[in-house]
Amino acid sequence: MTRATEIRRATAADAEGIAAILRGMGSENVGLEGPFDAGRVEAWLRRLGDDGALFVAYDGSIPVAFGALDFDTAEPGTGLLGVWVLPDHRRRGIATDLAEAILEFARQHGYKRIRGRLPEGNEPALSFLSSIGAMVPLRNPNMRFELPL
Repeated sequence: MTRATEIRRATAADAEGIAAILRGMGSENVGLEGPFDAGRVEAWLRRLGDDGALFVAYDGSIPVAFGALDFDTAEPGTGLLGVWVLPDHRRRGIATDLAEAILEFARQHGYKRIRGRLPEGNEPALSFLSSIGAMVPLRNPNMRFELPL
């Protein structure tokens, strides 16, 4: 099993690839509302501007995973983390590599706290979060987590 051959900050040119990753996850609860197409990903990138970022992981020329650091306007200095990996590319360290890139971006941009929401019943995500040091309370009805910076 190989890790991603490239991880980089996403641009509008990656929008269709990111949308394809979400489509490739099928009916899995990915924690995002509604269908995603390239236009919606491009809008997400524009909204993030310089304050947040999407990162994309490639296996050769194929996008296989992406991660997001979104900002929380209600809590300045708090970023919201999400990582999505195609099922056939899990358990290879790709999500961990994406998280490391995102956390480095967060540190460089002055974020003080990273939080996120774990979709209910998403066991691969729970395993991943534990591996990167996320604090997920055992009794967590809202399935929220926090990462130390």
